This record gives sequence, structure tokens and C-alpha cells, in this order.
Amino acid sequence: MCGIVGVVSNAPVNQLIYDALLLLQHRGQDAAGIVTQLERKFFMHKAKGMVRDVFRTRNMRALPGTVGLGQVRYPTAGNAYSEEEAQPFYVNAPFGLVLVHNGNLTNAQALRAELFTTDHRHINTDSDSEVLLNVLAHELERATRGVPLQVEDLFRAVAEVHKRVRGSYAVIAMIAGHGVLAFRDPYGIRPLSLGRGKDGTVMVASETVTLEGTGHVFERHVAPGEAVFIDLKGQVHARQCAENARLFPCIFEFVYLARPDSVLDGISVYQARLNLGEALAKRVVSTVPPNEIDVIIPIPESSRPSATQLAQLLGIPYREGFVKNRYVGRTFIMPGQGVRKKSVRQKLNVIASEFKGRNVMLVDDSIVRGTTSREIVQMARDAGAKKVYLASAAPPVRFPNVYGIDMPTATELVAHGRTVDEVREIIGCDALIYQEVEGMKRAIGSLNPKLDGFDASCFDGVYVTGDINPDDIARINEARIGQEDALEEDTSRLALPNAEV
Repeated sequence: MCGIVGVVSNAPVNQLIYDALLLLQHRGQDAAGIVTQLERKFFMHKAKGMVRDVFRTRNMRALPGTVGLGQVRYPTAGNAYSEEEAQPFYVNAPFGLVLVHNGNLTNAQALRAELFTTDHRHINTDSDSEVLLNVLAHELERATRGVPLQVEDLFRAVAEVHKRVRGSYAVIAMIAGHGVLAFRDPYGIRPLSLGRGKDGTVMVASETVTLEGTGHVFERHVAPGEAVFIDLKGQVHARQCAENARLFPCIFEFVYLARPDSVLDGISVYQARLNLGEALAKRVVSTVPPNEIDVIIPIPESSRPSATQLAQLLGIPYREGFVKNRYVGRTFIMPGQGVRKKSVRQKLNVIASEFKGRNVMLVDDSIVRGTTSREIVQMARDAGAKKVYLASAAPPVRFPNVYGIDMPTATELVAHGRTVDEVREIIGCDALIYQEVEGMKRAIGSLNPKLDGFDASCFDGVYVTGDINPDDIARINEARIGQEDALEEDTSRLALPNAEV
């Protein structure tokens, strides 16, 4: 998952893009980058790290211009340690292109070979975003055939990109001397929204909170398969460029990834999480009698809306039992020393009075590996809880995600191939309650009946692009940044200093 933003303005955009990236920081903490354009020249700075660490005053001064792009990266493919794989990516022809991308291409390997043998283009990194940039560049070159660029050429090029590329992609590209192009994959798996400022500035960003937080008025979501071109005068041109485009957004965006104050494809993320709590209440009642639960406690942060709704509907007190240390970052790696995993206890501290002598129900947004859940349950017991029940606002995560979320391989998923009771034994709780897949889809889908469905592949194993088989999953997993040494680095949600604000 990544966060992307593009801006066309009549004023300098460096500070605006920086502010936008801060609002997208929850979508990626590994690397950040900004590129701006002054006349026909690009100015770029990108590096590993959080936005506040990557950009200093001297870097900001070196980013002049009134048009620009930005990205925060959480790598799911390629090399997590390579500075070169931070975005944006650049190619000099045609025109001069820079691109930022949120998503994951499922046919990147085949495209890379095709680009080399047929299109005669060189890919210098393992990043699928560089592959996507070169496909776009090649199709744009074919569409223009050496003549001046027309808006129709852009739409024709994007249509060809849709025919060649598979997977999830929300893309923003800047074309030297012309403007900003944005488009989504034909299923709209990753989000993208458009807004405008009072001064005429036009912004495209992953989440609506980015628009609102920088003083822009949300206008609409970019449709699946649609391309939007913003010229240097701020005029917006749009065209549907995909055949049979359908809206199947990633349901995990609503469960965990997006900020609660965002609206994605017409659905309030906060309301979606309230609805998940309401649906979860029915599951809890059928498993644990409410009179056996003394208190409901969320596991910070994104489970709070579901937990509050659950508590209200069941008539059980809601309490904050965990305090998150927002300043626990990544572990320093010293020479000759392996990466040390940080204990959950360094990131969360219990308020013991909320646990002692009580039957507590902990609520989490989802359970992936189960290792964090197991330690949190033990923390509750150590604080004096008589019984510890655990409720997940999402169903069991049983399948890998191939569309840009760093879901582990199937063997690392605690629910893969196991019954709920087997998972309960591993985690060590007295009862484990999961949301139902169909209940989750109804709870969120009811907020926008115009949706065609969801990508819920990590829960139901149905990959909406229709081109994924076990061999593809194995190949994509090989390209994951979750290789042995990378997995030892703690990138769980609890390790992030500001996953939610």
C-alpha cells in the first residue's frame, strides 16, 4: 500500500505536497518522494524514511514549480532496502514522464520481459512501478508518433495500458510541459479522489482526507478505468478508457488501511467501521452471553469505532485499556547485529485497573499472523483479567493479498488451514469471535449500493481480476519484500508511530 498525490496550481506546490504526504503517512512509512516541475524541468527528492525525516528545508527549497507529485511508500514488491525504488520514477521519453503508483501489478514479470524483448525498454529496478511507467511511456509514444501531444493521445495510451497491465493500480503521472495524468485500474481496487482549491488548484490524492486537510473541496472519485488529465491551466479532461470497468474496491481499505476521516468511493470509512461493529455484535451474542462480559476494550487504533458500536449495542461499558507509545519506531541495526524484533509490550502499555478481576472482550480490526494478538491476550491476563475474549471486526484472513497489501504468505497467516477453535488455542483467549465474510460485505456495501462488489480476496480467496492461480501467488510471494531478513524488521501496525491520528 502507498499514498499518492498530484497537484496543478498557479503557486509553488512544494509545501502543499509535503503537507499532503503528512496526511497520507499512514499509507506508507518506508520511503517518501516529491517531484516538481518548473517550465519543462523536473526537480526531485526522494529517500527512505518518514516524510518529516526525508525533507529538510534545503530539500524543499530545491523543489520549485507549480506542478508536482508525491508518494509515501510501503513496499510489497521489489527491494525494500533500495533507495532507488523510492518513488517517483522518471523516464526522459516521450516528453519526460514521472510517475507515482499505489497498488501491485500481478503480471509485472511478464511485462518486464515484454518491455525488454519487444518494446526495447530497460528496467533498472525490481519495482513494478517502474514497469508500469515504461508501459505508459511506450504506449504514449505509440499514440503520439512524434507529433504534438493531444488530450486524445493520453486517453488512447491509457486504454492500451489497461489492455496490457493486470493487478491494482492508482496512478498519477506528470508530463513535462503539459500537465498531470491520473487513472485507476478497471476494478478500482485502489482509491483515488479529485478536489479543487479556492485559488483554482487541482489535487488528485489517494484519500479525501488529503484534499480536505489541505483546504481543497472534494469533487469526486476517479472512476475505475477512468483517466483524468489536468492541464497546466487547471482544466480537467476525463474519459473512461477501459472496457467493462466495474467498481470492486479493496475491502481492507475500510477495515484498516484508510484513515477513518476519509471517504472512499462514496463510503465513509468511519461509518463502515461502525457498521462492522454492529454486525459483529450479532456474532458476539451468539458466542458469548453479554452478561459474561464486564468491559469492552479496543486494541489501538483502527478498531475503536467498531468497539464503541459493539459496546453500545450490547450495553456493556467501553473502556480504554491500552495506551500506545507513538514514538516507538524502527529498531537500529548495529554492525554485526541482526534485526531485533520489538516486543508488543514496548508499543502498548496496559491500564491494569481496567483488567483486574474482570471478564474483558478485546476488539481488533483484524487478525493476520496472530503473534501480536497472542501477546496482547497475555498482557490482559498478566494485568489480572479473569477471562479474555477476543473479537475481530473482520473475518479470518486466510489468503495472501496480491493487490498491494503486505499480507504474508499463506503459511504465515494464523487462520490459513485452521478452524476458529484452533486459532483460539494458538492465541490463548477464552473465546474468539470473527466477523462473517458476507456480514462484512453487507455492512460496508450497504453504504453505497452502486458498488459492484469488493475485492475481499484475503478473506474469501476470490481474486477479482480473474487472472490469479496458485502459481501466480507463489511467484508474487517470491517478489515480496517479506524475505527472511526483511520479515525480521517489525512493520506491524503497532510499530508505526502514527498509524492513525
